[in-house]
Amino acid sequence: MRANYIENPVEWEEEFTFHIEVKVRFSETDMYGHLNNTIPFVYFEEARIEYLKHIGYYNWSSSDSEKIIVVADLQCDFLKQVYFDELLKIYVKAANVGTSSVDIHYLAKNEESETVFTGRGAVVQINKSTGKGTPWTEKEKLLLHGN
Repeated sequence: MRANYIENPVEWEEEFTFHIEVKVRFSETDMYGHLNNTIPFVYFEEARIEYLKHIGYYNWSSSDSEKIIVVADLQCDFLKQVYFDELLKIYVKAANVGTSSVDIHYLAKNEESETVFTGRGAVVQINKSTGKGTPWTEKEKLLLHGN
């Protein structure tokens, strides 16, 4: 496991505290029962949304909010094959908080606690009206930093 966003794999993994569980559905696999390579991005989305709810940053989804988070980039690094009916834990954390963006990291483990894929992606907070980046408030920064 040596993706360019992981400097020290042991420390990187220890920093994850939040996860969701997903069961690989038949519709998410190919004719050999392998997980389709597009599906981890769906898992990342679900984990990211649940993580943001968990830390208390969820106001952007309400209709009266002027802000929303959009994905700027997203990548996945595959390490082990995943098959139909496997139960996966998808871990998520905020890695680096910028002015109006945050780099989110992901770790997926199977039932044997083996890492099956990792990922990262930048999300940006924007103003719904202007489409321009909107800086995090101090409260939002604290939520993202885990304080």
